[in-house]
Amino acid sequence: MLKDTIAFPDFVKLDLRVGTIVDAEAVLGSERLVKLEVDFGQEVGKRQIIAGISLQYSVDKLLNLQVVGIVNLQPKKMMGMDSQGMLLAAGDETIALLTPDKPIENGTIVR
Repeated sequence: MLKDTIAFPDFVKLDLRVGTIVDAEAVLGSERLVKLEVDFGQEVGKRQIIAGISLQYSVDKLLNLQVVGIVNLQPKKMMGMDSQGMLLAAGDETIALLTPDKPIENGTIVR
């Protein structure tokens, strides 16, 4: 289902950045959640992000993977832990993280 049209000024409020996953571990008590530490570069720093991707991505496969994330979302508690952003992904049953097609500096703004 197509969502409602938004104005361009609403879109540019999102701060989308490239980051590298530097640590990943399964969340105890959850089948889907993984606790990630993502390095978004010098300006943003490292962020803890809780993501529901463990059915598609093993912890080992996530390490050192460059991803695209939203870094200006209000933190949200998940399983008692703060999630300080969100990774961009496509799909419902099968999830694919959005990644740059070549290495790029952490913190690079996605336009």
